[in-house]
Amino acid sequence: MEKKIVKAYAKNVRLAAEKVRRTLALIRGKNAQEALMILRYTPNRPSEAVYKVLASAIANAEHNFGLDMDKLVVYTAQADQGPFMRRFRPVSKGSAHPFRHHTCHITVTVCEQ
Repeated sequence: MEKKIVKAYAKNVRLAAEKVRRTLALIRGKNAQEALMILRYTPNRPSEAVYKVLASAIANAEHNFGLDMDKLVVYTAQADQGPFMRRFRPVSKGSAHPFRHHTCHITVTVCEQ
């Protein structure tokens, strides 16, 4: 029997990919319900965005494919680097220093165990 793999994406999220990857490492390979509870009580900022993507993947699996939520497992979770937003910060003597706002694309895949 072939595994039914269901994905959910969040694109151009205003977080650095490196920080999101640390949060994704907490849930990779875990049961979907357990992963949601881990994200709900994780105090870092990326956990809210990852929670939404995981909840979307679970909803896609239930609604579109009729999979059982209790049997779902986080198959893969990754954060890829998105485009930079280039900005300038004013500094002394009327000059400016450039800086970049980082964005990322979050992908979470769930499958039935």
